[in-house]
Amino acid sequence: MNKDRGLAVELAAVSIALMLYTCLASANLHPLILVPGNGGNQLEARLTAEYKPPSLFCTRRHPPRKDEDGWFRLWFDLSVLLAPYARCFASRMTLHYDHHRDDYRNTPGVQTRVSRFGSTQSLLYLNPTLKHLTEYMASLVESLEQVGYVDGETLFGAPYDFRYGLAAEGHPSRVGSQFLQDLKHLIEEASASNGNKPVILLSHSLGGLFVLQLLARNSPSWRHKYVKHFVAVAAPWGGSAEVMLTFASGNTLGVPLVNPLTVRDEQRSSESNLWLLPAPGLFTKPLVITPARNYTASDIPEFLNDIGFPEGVEPYRSRILPLVERLPASEVPVTCVIGTGVETPETLLYGEGGFDRQPEVVYGDGDGTVNKVSLEAVESEWARDKNQSVKFIRLPGVSHTELLKDEAAVAEIVAEICSINSQLMGPLVSNH
Repeated sequence: MNKDRGLAVELAAVSIALMLYTCLASANLHPLILVPGNGGNQLEARLTAEYKPPSLFCTRRHPPRKDEDGWFRLWFDLSVLLAPYARCFASRMTLHYDHHRDDYRNTPGVQTRVSRFGSTQSLLYLNPTLKHLTEYMASLVESLEQVGYVDGETLFGAPYDFRYGLAAEGHPSRVGSQFLQDLKHLIEEASASNGNKPVILLSHSLGGLFVLQLLARNSPSWRHKYVKHFVAVAAPWGGSAEVMLTFASGNTLGVPLVNPLTVRDEQRSSESNLWLLPAPGLFTKPLVITPARNYTASDIPEFLNDIGFPEGVEPYRSRILPLVERLPASEVPVTCVIGTGVETPETLLYGEGGFDRQPEVVYGDGDGTVNKVSLEAVESEWARDKNQSVKFIRLPGVSHTELLKDEAAVAEIVAEICSINSQLMGPLVSNH
C-alpha cells in the first residue's frame, strides 16, 4: 500500500467515525432506496414447455438446482464460465424486438423475475455462494447499517431486469415502465412508513438513468413531496464508448474463460445496451476506426448495420435517439459521485480482421467503464436551470465498480448521505 492510499484509508476511518456521530445523532433518518446498475442484481429464470434448447447441453434439466416451482439462478451463475453452458446462458438471456408490438420480449419459453424487491438482499452479491467473487453493494450496505439504516425499515433495494430499458414517448416499454411504477410505489410506501419523510434515492450506473426518467415522468408536486435528494454514483448520462465494443465484438466484462463472441448476440439484443450507446450530442470524436470508415456517435445506425446487427437500427432510431437527445432536469437536489483518472476505452481501432476480432483500444479519462464526458454531462446540461442544483464528488483513481467497495469511496458516499440527513449540504458544485 503506498503512502497516498494509506492516508486515504486513515481518512476513511476518521470519516466513518464522524458519520456515525452525525447520523446516529439524527434519530430520524430519511428512508434510502438503492437502485443498482446493469447486471447489479440477481436474476432468476424458469423454463416452460415452449423453450427450445439451442444444444444438447441446454435442456430444461440444466441447471439441476431449481426450487420447487422450477426457478433457478440465471445471473450470476458459475456455469457461464464453461463454453457449452455459456451458450445456454446467452440464449436464455437474449431479448427479441417485436416490430409489430414495438417492444422487447424474452426468448420463447423463458420466464424471468427479480427476487426480494424492496430489500437490499439481491444487491449485496450477484451470487451469495461466491461472496468474494461477486460482491456488489455489500460494503456500501454494511456501512449504511453502521450509521443506523435498517433493511426493510429505512433502507430498501429496487432490483430490476436490467436487460430491459425504456423508450421515448409514444413507444411502449412494458418491462421498464413497470419497473418505474414499482419504484414509484416503493418510494411512496417507504415515505409513508417513515413518518411521510421524503426519500433519498441512491443509484449506481444504469440505475441513474432509470431514476432520472422516473423523476422526469412525474409531476413537480410528486417529486417535491416524496424525493429529498438523488445521489447518482457513476451515472453514464451520455452512454459509454465501451458499449461500442460490446456491440461490435462482444464484451466478457472481466469474466474469465468466456469467448466474447459467444455472448455477443445476447449483448446486442439487450434493450438497455442500446440505451447506453454514446449520445451523439456529447461524443463528437471518432469512436470506431476501421480500414473502410470511421464511426462517430452520429453514425451509430450505420455502425449497427455494418457490424451485422441491422435489426438494431429501427429500435435505436425510433426508441432510443429521442430519449437521449437531452437530459431532463430532475428538479430535486442531485449529487454525482464519480471516479476519474482511470484509463477508459475512448476509441476502438479495427484492422483487416473485422469485428470478430478484439480491437486495439485507445484510452482516455473516466472511471474505466464510463468516459469522463458522460459522467460530467449534467454539469453543463443543467448549468442554466435555476430549479436544478447539482454537486460533484470526484474520486481520483477509483473505478466504476470500486466506487461501491473502496473504503474511502464508500466513506465519501455514506458521509454524503449523512450530510443530506442532517441538512448540512455543501456547495452546489464541488470539485474534490
